[in-house]
Amino acid sequence: MPETTRHLTLANGLQLTLRHAPRLKRSAAALRVHAGSHDALKKWPGLAHFLEHLFFLGTNRFPLEDGLMRYVQALGGQVNASTRERATDFFFEVPPNALNGGLERLCQMLAAPDLGIERQRREREVIHAEFIAWSRNPQAQQQFALLQSVSPGHPLGGFQAGNRYTLALQDPAFQQALVGFHQRFYQGGQITLSLCGPQSLDDLEQLGRQHAELFAAGERVPQIPPPPLPATPTPLVFSHEHLPSGAERALELLIACLDDSRPGTWLGALRERGWVQGFKAEKLYAHAGQLLWQLDLKLSTGACLDDAYTLLHGWFGFIRQADLEQLNQEFGLLLRSREHAASALELACRDSSGQPFAKLDAQGLQALRALLDGLPRSDQGQWQLPPVEPLLMADLPHASTQPVPAALKICDQLPAARQYAALYLRWHVPSPLRHHLHGVLEQALAPLQERCARASVQLQFTTAGEYWQLRCTGQPAAVLHAVEQALALVVKPPASCWQPCTPQPPALIPIRALLKQLPDAVLGTLPAAAPACTLQQDQLDHLWQQSHWQGLAAGFDNGALNTLGNVLQHCPGQGGQPGSVPSWANHRWQHAAVSGSEHALLLFCPLAAAQEAPGRLLAQLLQGPIYQRLRVELQLGYAVFSAFRQVEGVGGLLFGVQSPHTSQAQVLDHLRTLLGQGVTLDPAARQALAEQFDEAAMANADVAEWAWQTHLATQPGRLDTLRTAILNTRQSDLDQLLGNLLDAGASWLCLANAAAPDTSWQVARH
Repeated sequence: MPETTRHLTLANGLQLTLRHAPRLKRSAAALRVHAGSHDALKKWPGLAHFLEHLFFLGTNRFPLEDGLMRYVQALGGQVNASTRERATDFFFEVPPNALNGGLERLCQMLAAPDLGIERQRREREVIHAEFIAWSRNPQAQQQFALLQSVSPGHPLGGFQAGNRYTLALQDPAFQQALVGFHQRFYQGGQITLSLCGPQSLDDLEQLGRQHAELFAAGERVPQIPPPPLPATPTPLVFSHEHLPSGAERALELLIACLDDSRPGTWLGALRERGWVQGFKAEKLYAHAGQLLWQLDLKLSTGACLDDAYTLLHGWFGFIRQADLEQLNQEFGLLLRSREHAASALELACRDSSGQPFAKLDAQGLQALRALLDGLPRSDQGQWQLPPVEPLLMADLPHASTQPVPAALKICDQLPAARQYAALYLRWHVPSPLRHHLHGVLEQALAPLQERCARASVQLQFTTAGEYWQLRCTGQPAAVLHAVEQALALVVKPPASCWQPCTPQPPALIPIRALLKQLPDAVLGTLPAAAPACTLQQDQLDHLWQQSHWQGLAAGFDNGALNTLGNVLQHCPGQGGQPGSVPSWANHRWQHAAVSGSEHALLLFCPLAAAQEAPGRLLAQLLQGPIYQRLRVELQLGYAVFSAFRQVEGVGGLLFGVQSPHTSQAQVLDHLRTLLGQGVTLDPAARQALAEQFDEAAMANADVAEWAWQTHLATQPGRLDTLRTAILNTRQSDLDQLLGNLLDAGASWLCLANAAAPDTSWQVARH
């Protein structure tokens, strides 16, 4: 069923936007108040932000312990708020049956807040702590300095976050301003409320009307026009004045043109020269015909900055002369793909901000022309508009239908009605050249991965041990288009990819670097260095002849599966079956060489497939005690976590700690002690955990990944079986599992950035 929307204006002036999206598993609310930090008196910087914080401290109807934050978090949902220059946003996402409770709490806290002086004093200290963190954040300070340099005399250049000194609680004038701001702006005429979920439009409307009536009636308050924006001081920051309505969406289209790296585009030209290391374009400010935006361009050492700017101006000039209707058509397809991939929360926030997932209307095209007229331009560069991106087309690839190969398992745990498909392909590659050739294929797939990301498709090509894995997720038709192109590239990479290339990946903190190496460690290998060497196509051909593949598909309907069968006729290698599940005896220590001076450790305790249910419940019951002891009481470090994790088909308990002062051996002692203390079965926690493994409650990507890991474990994968097993877990099952884990002969894997502390560990050698 397609998505449908409804727009209403309630009697109190509130704008209500409703979206029925049957594919969604969650519901969301997004409430925008059309007033922000620039609408508060200049005498009290941070007042609007301070008020946003106070709302979350509870009301007479819903005290703090039963307020919106606790309510949503207890349901595993998302909740947050943001104070911008001219708008303040509040939003949350919950299971559909909890939307009523969340919306009641949201409207209650905004319409009837408790602004008691004692809670103001406490919250001001929280604001001040945020200010300290903000003042020490290099990126935040760089952004603040940019705005100050761009707009002296404009509110953008002022301090708006608030701190202990700007929030003068003891001054009666401040208290009057605080209450006055709330009364002036937190009324119906200033508010847009958007609701989104699988519920019908009538059900959503009933909820919206029921709770939105809490707001007093009012009309939209005219906002004071800002002073002019002066000329920008840097070549990659752009300011505009007197733009017509629709400029924000026009900028979105322009940014879509700028981040297109296909041949014939500006970014494509920079990539051909090997100049680009990173690129991002973002809006900084938009209000009353003013627009400020920037390009964050990171160039390689040998790049010519002036030439990059000249080419950029040439691209601006080309777009200005191009067929804007053609650009707009593809922009509409791009937004449609993003709309289909968006969560309930993303959809509600987009609706509340008045930014539809649709191509520009006539007013938007007029704003685009005005925007382009205000940009520098030149006649440099050879430009062309790329053809329409096939990944954005909803139609299946044109081809004769074929049955899917026997090596591909079809998973029925993700209904096709979700409009989300996942395809996993895994090759066993015994060739010693696999590490070298993987780098070639990474280069070949990189442009396609960029195109996939723009079209809301996730394409990953990874390696672990003797295996290569291709994972593609997104709308079914887009996945089929992407995989068809990816298979062609891995069979015959472009000639440019055969040149030795050793790009330096971004440095990771130690614990994240260990997590990246965990699949190799579970398989009993270490990531191998791949020095540059001369490679040829016939070596890749020989590798594919030696390889065997198997895979899993989820979320495809019958028509898409027939097309997938044809796509997989071109899958390299011979069809096979899942290999043996990795295993090891006793305690194994693996020393990983990663950057960073802090101590980092991962402890992975594998469990038999039959122990998944008690293992997941045990991990759930351990989370609180481990965090409380290691993070809160002992303060070992910021990165402390515990969870049940499936890695290369092996499920088990995973503990992770990064500490600046506590050694890996000491961390292990703390973990042993905590495991030795045992856990007490909590029936409510058991019930809540079981409910998380209902397909309707799981994210689509989580359903697909669980099915894939279960397939690798060569186990029958049914979520209802797992739910039943969790509900049947008893205290004795947990006690027995813990006893087995603490046995000296238990299979433990310790991955750390240090050598083994003693000889009790088997040291992995490669």
